[in-house]
Amino acid sequence: MELILYTLRTVSYAIVEPMHLFMLVILGVMFYLKNKKISIMQRVTIGETINSPLELTLSQIALGIIAGAIISLILSYLGIIFNENSGIEIMFMISVFLLFIKKRYICFSYSGAILGAISILFSILATYTNMDTYININILALMTFIGIMHIAEGFLVLFDGSRGAIPVFSNKNNKIIGGFAYNRYWALPVAIFIAMSGNISTVGTSTIAKPDWWPIINKSETLSILSAAIIASIPLYGVLAYNSVSFTKDKIKKPIYSGVGIIIYGVLLTMIAQLARFGIVGQIVVVIFAPLGHEIMIRIQNKIENKGDYLYVTDDSGVCVLEVAPSSPAYESGVRRGDKILEVNRNKVISEVEIFQAVRESFSEIPFRIKKISGEIVDLSIMPKNKRIGMLLVPRMVKAEDAISVENENFKEILEEMKRKR
Repeated sequence: MELILYTLRTVSYAIVEPMHLFMLVILGVMFYLKNKKISIMQRVTIGETINSPLELTLSQIALGIIAGAIISLILSYLGIIFNENSGIEIMFMISVFLLFIKKRYICFSYSGAILGAISILFSILATYTNMDTYININILALMTFIGIMHIAEGFLVLFDGSRGAIPVFSNKNNKIIGGFAYNRYWALPVAIFIAMSGNISTVGTSTIAKPDWWPIINKSETLSILSAAIIASIPLYGVLAYNSVSFTKDKIKKPIYSGVGIIIYGVLLTMIAQLARFGIVGQIVVVIFAPLGHEIMIRIQNKIENKGDYLYVTDDSGVCVLEVAPSSPAYESGVRRGDKILEVNRNKVISEVEIFQAVRESFSEIPFRIKKISGEIVDLSIMPKNKRIGMLLVPRMVKAEDAISVENENFKEILEEMKRKR
């Protein structure tokens, strides 16, 4: 029980201590600015904000704190301890640096592998020279830590990955297809146990009773460290990210597939990390597997995505509905994402043009014939509000002059261009 309280006290320290609180506020502001862009994009595309920036940000912070507390408890019970000169804090800095190279490189699989490789290199050099080992991290502890972080990330993606998804379009086989882009980040305060020689003055240095069975892994080496040092639990902030695009999976189901894949990878990495106890060869295998396994997981998920059938496509049978605003007339009438509009005003729909024209010219309820995603065909009526019904349709075709290039990834320019073309 004391171990639990000790760990949770460290996590709470990351939330209330001024310097750590300042870091959390900075991350919160960054998340809010990103989420504000997402909300604006939702309003531009479907005429209504589905998720407010505050809602998106608070969920990221709250879920991140909960996940960080759970991870910290697991790490403490497993007995994951790093040496004073392990350089574990460097992994967090490397992760942020890699973010500027490619978004997915923020993952600890890459920064952890770099830190592990540096540590192994220093260890080899120290064996054959008199060079000091500036970075000496326990590869078993490092990769177990990263594996557990991925398991937590998988559950975050499962339960929160679809929030704030943005409708997107692409051209495949000369057809316009609809899909969703996912872009979620979570800030996790994690309690890291550091073995230090000598007296220190920091949070969590009070003496606590450790259970007889503790630690669960790497017990002999951990107890050897504790015989010559003391351990202190210090809080560090980590950022987990989920970025993906799907055209063949439902908006809600795509993060489920992704989350399960991430969890499987996390479990495998945690298990393979145990090879590090068998010496330098085992450590090298684990360090190589971390980024390689992550890349394989991504490739498998991409292959599954590419093999699937496009869900949101307008064809000869009707115009597909990509998204429906929650409080819109269309939603209140029963239209849902994935439905197809077969008729409007009792006339067959050839393209989205007929629907736009019917809404613009309407002064009363508009009769629609809809094919539900389940296959059922229903008739319903929609009363437009301010010449809007709250549906985002997959177009039959897009003129070249109406297309918006996003190659430069400058959101402000893209947004202004979208507003101009509306």
